[in-house]
Amino acid sequence: MAAAAPRATRKQWLGLAVLALPTMLIAMDLTVLHLALPTLTADLRPSNTELLWIVDVYGFLIAGFLIPMGAIGDRIGRRRLLLIGAVAFGAASVLSAFATGAPMLIAGRALLGVAGSTLMPSTLSLLRVMFQDPRQRGAAIGAWTGFFGLGTVIGPLLGGVFLEFFWWGSVFLIGVPIMLLLVVVGPLVLPEYRDSTVARPDSISVAMSVVGVLALVLGLKWIAAGGLGGGSGTAIALGLVLAVLFVHRQGRLTHPLVDLGLFRDGAVGVGLAMLVLATLLLAGSQFLVMQYLQLVRGLSPIQAGLASLPIMVGITIGAMGGPALVGRLALRTVLAAGWVVAAVGMVLVSRVSGAPDLVLAVAGTAVVGLGLGPTISMGTGVIVGAAPPQRAGSASALASTSTELGSALGIAVLGSVAFAVYRTGLAGGLPASVGATAGETLAAAVDVAGTLPPAESTRLLSAARAAFVHGLVTTGLIGAAIAALSAVAVAFLLRAPRTPDAPPATGVDNSERSLAEAED
Repeated sequence: MAAAAPRATRKQWLGLAVLALPTMLIAMDLTVLHLALPTLTADLRPSNTELLWIVDVYGFLIAGFLIPMGAIGDRIGRRRLLLIGAVAFGAASVLSAFATGAPMLIAGRALLGVAGSTLMPSTLSLLRVMFQDPRQRGAAIGAWTGFFGLGTVIGPLLGGVFLEFFWWGSVFLIGVPIMLLLVVVGPLVLPEYRDSTVARPDSISVAMSVVGVLALVLGLKWIAAGGLGGGSGTAIALGLVLAVLFVHRQGRLTHPLVDLGLFRDGAVGVGLAMLVLATLLLAGSQFLVMQYLQLVRGLSPIQAGLASLPIMVGITIGAMGGPALVGRLALRTVLAAGWVVAAVGMVLVSRVSGAPDLVLAVAGTAVVGLGLGPTISMGTGVIVGAAPPQRAGSASALASTSTELGSALGIAVLGSVAFAVYRTGLAGGLPASVGATAGETLAAAVDVAGTLPPAESTRLLSAARAAFVHGLVTTGLIGAAIAALSAVAVAFLLRAPRTPDAPPATGVDNSERSLAEAED
C-alpha cells in the first residue's frame, strides 16, 4: 500500500500567498493598458499598426514562450526562473512606464511578455512540489485560479485610480513593488526544485513551439478583428502545420520539450480539451459583455470593472469550491455539473433583450464563471498532477498555453459570430455615408454617432446597439450548446486521472531540495 503523501505545512500555505502575487500581476497587465490607451495615444502618437502591437505583443509573447520556459524551469530550477523573471518583469515595467516613443513602448511590452512567460509555469509547477497531497493541491490550484481572475478585475480598477492622479506610464509601475516583494520573500518561503539530468531544451522544438503558438494566436486575433481573410487563414495554417511537426519531433527525441507520455493518461487529454473550451466560453462571453456594459449601457471603464466584480466572485467560488467537493462526489460528476451550470449562465446571457438589461448580463456571466471555475482549476490540477515532479514545469506550461489559446479562440470565434450578426443587422438600414464605418464594430458606430446631428445620431445608436444585443444573444445560445455538449462529454469520457510515481529527480542538488526533502 502506497504511503500517504505528506501534507502541507504553514510554510507552504504562506508560499502559496507569495505565488499569488505574480499570478495576479500577469492578469492585471493583460487588462490595465486598455484604460491608458487614450492618454497614451495622445502623448506618443503611435500609428494604427504600432498601437495594435502595443496592445497585443504582451499577450502574444506570453503565449509563445510558455512551453520553452516550462522546460527551462525544469532544468535550471523553478524558483530560480521565477526570481529571474520577477527581476526582468520589474525592469521591463520601468522601461514601459518611461517610454518616450511607440517603438520603445513596444519593446518594453515585448520584454514584459517574455518575462511573464517565466512566471506562470514557475508558479504552477512550484505548487506541484509544495502540495503533494492531491486534495490540498486541488485547493491550492483553485486559489491560484481565483487570484488570476481577481487580477483581471483589479487591473482596470487600480489602473483607473492611477490614471486619475498620474500619467499613463504609472499603470506599468504597479507591478514593480510586487516584483520586489517576490524577490525578497520568495527565497525564504519557496522551495527550489530542478532536475539537472534534463537535457538542454531542443532549439528546433523551441522555435517550432514559439512560432507555432504565435501564428495561431495571431491568426485568431485577426479573425476577431476582421473575419477569416487571407492573412488570418495563412497564420492559422502555419500554426497547425508547426504543431503537427512539433508533436512528431517530440516523439523522436530522447529528451522532448513536451513529454508525450503524459497523454497516455486519458484524463490529461480530456483536461486539456476542457481547459480550452472553458477559457473559450469565459473569455468570449466576458469580451462581449464588457463591450455591452460600456457601449450599450454607457458605463465608464471603472464602472464596468465594478459591475464585473460578481463575475470574478463566481469564478473564485467555482475554482475553490469545486476541489472541495471532490471526495464526496466523483471528479467527473463535479465537472459535468459545472458545465451544466455554465450552460444555464449562457442561457441567461441569451435572454438579454433589446431593452438593455444590466443585471441579466452580469448575473449570466457570473453564473458562467461559477460553472467553469471547477474545470479551470481541476483541469489544471489533473494535467499538473499527472506529471512527475521533475517534469511539472513542462506540464504547467502546457496547461497555461491551453488557457491562452482558449482565450484567443473564444474572442475570435464568439467575437466573430457576434460581429457577423451585428453587421448583418445593420446592413441596408443606414445611410451609405455612415453604414460602412458603423458596420465594422459597435465602437466604430459610437464614434460615428458623435459626428452626426442629434436625430441621426440617436437613430444610428439605437440600430447599432440593437444589432449588437442580437449578436450577444446569438453567442449566448451557441455558448449554452457548447457547455451542454461538454457536460455530456465529461460525464462519458473523463476517468479518474492516473497519479504518477514521484521519485526524486536524480539531478537535484543537495542544496536545492524539493519541498518533500526540505526543512519546514
